[in-house]
Amino acid sequence: MYEYDDIDQRIVDERVRQFRDQTRRYLAGALSEDDFRPQRLQNGLYVQRHSPMLRVAIPYGLLSSRQLRRLAHIARRYDRGYGHFSTRQNIQFNWPRLEDAPDILAELADVGMHAIQTSGNCIRNVTTDHFAGIAPDEIVDSFVWCEVVRQWSTLHPEFAYLPRKFKIAISGAAYDRAATFVHDIGLQAVRADNGAVGFRVIVGGGLGRTPMIGHVIREFLPWPDLLTYLEAIVRVYNRYGRRDNKYKARIKILVKERTPAAFTAEVEDEWTHLRGGPATLTDEEVARIESRFTRPVYERLARDDAGYAGAVASDPAFAAWTRRNVHTHKVPGYAAVSISLKKTGLPPGDATAEQMDAVAALSDSYSFGELRVSHEQNLILADVRRSALHALWQELRALGLATPNIGLLTNIIACPGGDFCSLANAKSIPVAEAIQARFDDLDYLFEIGELDLNISGCMNSCSHHHVGHIGILGVDKNGEEWYQIVIGGHQGATRDGEAAAIGKVIGPSFARAEVPDVVERLIDVYLAHRDSEHERFVDTVGRIGVEPFKRSVYGSREYDTAIGSRLEAEALA
Repeated sequence: MYEYDDIDQRIVDERVRQFRDQTRRYLAGALSEDDFRPQRLQNGLYVQRHSPMLRVAIPYGLLSSRQLRRLAHIARRYDRGYGHFSTRQNIQFNWPRLEDAPDILAELADVGMHAIQTSGNCIRNVTTDHFAGIAPDEIVDSFVWCEVVRQWSTLHPEFAYLPRKFKIAISGAAYDRAATFVHDIGLQAVRADNGAVGFRVIVGGGLGRTPMIGHVIREFLPWPDLLTYLEAIVRVYNRYGRRDNKYKARIKILVKERTPAAFTAEVEDEWTHLRGGPATLTDEEVARIESRFTRPVYERLARDDAGYAGAVASDPAFAAWTRRNVHTHKVPGYAAVSISLKKTGLPPGDATAEQMDAVAALSDSYSFGELRVSHEQNLILADVRRSALHALWQELRALGLATPNIGLLTNIIACPGGDFCSLANAKSIPVAEAIQARFDDLDYLFEIGELDLNISGCMNSCSHHHVGHIGILGVDKNGEEWYQIVIGGHQGATRDGEAAAIGKVIGPSFARAEVPDVVERLIDVYLAHRDSEHERFVDTVGRIGVEPFKRSVYGSREYDTAIGSRLEAEALA
């Protein structure tokens, strides 16, 4: 767990004082809406459909039990008793009052938290693999490198008002669990033939209105050059990025228009002025940051535990949970545990104040007082002794937090959608609940196997629907909510080694009531065509193509001109 030093604490304390005065002046009419907007946005405060929404930063998804208890307290005192964990590894409160926002930020600062740069045209919260530090395939501990980037980017004066928001993801492992190819910048740790550690640099990925897969602009960047190279990239973007059209302002558009080769050349040219400069990292600087992290003191345990093995053999419900929610750990005798926030009938990613307090207590008892937030909107206890897994499962089951669906269809990633967001075209939560209810059969879910289903209420793609194995997008048709379906997307690491892919639209959109039926027909086609029980949905789509799924969804006849015309009309609209 990263522990603030005096500089960290001073920054968040002073930001609270600044925003308190800005809010006071705005409420008194002394600060205009136009002047106040950038201030509230860079302190995480949005104006949503019903009330302000406060997005709290959880840097790289890492939380202490003390911090989670404070979030629970804020949910009770200032909100409606719950919070929503997002795909950015942050938490959002949907019902705070504007006049309470400075007090909430002060409460956060007291436990080493903040909402700085969780919105606005700046470098946002850096995300990473939720198994950082414990993954057996890890090359570097990405938490340390995320903190390096966080300290560099926080309140960086040159990058406070970029052409558009800017997102960075870092993967420290061989298997990309951070979706690096769909971020403005993705960094993947790599090891050279001589053993030197560096990063593969990916630029120009992103979803939203124009989804794109990022381009590798450097296969190997030595780690001391990380910040100078990042600065070169963002400088080029800041200089040439569009500011006249927000739909063309992201770096992915700039890379496409200039071509990846030309953009890379511009970055390399800019880097000649920065390489070897003051931002060059040293062993001492990385060690300083790493020293701020507390580390678990692991016991020396056997790799296997007889009690755990016996419980798995004798208790089918526990065995089902371990299959989906328990993950390997690089330290013998330990495991990581995913706590699913996707129980059927509840909004995906939501946790009540009572649940947050309970998970905080479990992290103290079972996982050194730490936990993580995944970009799949679940919570992780990263350091659980295998001998304690059965006891932990029993406590989670009593709390309603032991749903064994990690990686399965009902582990739906969904944004708050039209129930809350003023940008949404359609609701997400009721659609997620309807699909969960349709597939609320564990035997059937396990038969279907691994499947990512993502739902976004608008083209901003906060739930990454473009890279879901099945993606659902809410669209507005003449004032009514309809839903477009894409299939075959993935954020990385398919069976054939592809890095990432954008899903393909299967055809015209559907009314809300039709969506569970459509998903069921897609699943039926998959089960009928997969080459074995081990072939995933996304791999079957890649092997047989989209057409068999289209024919099943729209009828046995060919995908005819009439349907094609409907799709063209929707695209134009």
